[in-house]
Amino acid sequence: MVLFMRLFIFALIIFLIYSAIRYFLNPKHKLKLAHAQGKFYFLDDISNARKNFLLTYRGILFEGEKYLSTPNHSFEVVSISIWLKDPSVLHEVDQEELLKIESAINQHYPNAKIEWKNHLNKVK
Repeated sequence: MVLFMRLFIFALIIFLIYSAIRYFLNPKHKLKLAHAQGKFYFLDDISNARKNFLLTYRGILFEGEKYLSTPNHSFEVVSISIWLKDPSVLHEVDQEELLKIESAINQHYPNAKIEWKNHLNKVK
């Protein structure tokens, strides 16, 4: 019985360590941490072009939707729409910041045309 309890406690400790490592290495956790610290972070599943991406810059959270080219061409992202997750922070965004965000997105998707939504196009 004592041996069983020791094995159970050992397995529980291993499981907790494994869970903690997975939590801290999770990209969504990194996004939340960068958002809270006001840093830049780009969260995207490049292998899945149908999945939206999230990015944070100076504590402002953006979401982007990717659009693919026609099926007879290669499956390439040709257009991206970006909007604020919280439109109340629109006054905190200026044109220079949008250009920095565009250049970061263009590193991942060089042929994509970027369209800003939620009145962000008026800032630009």
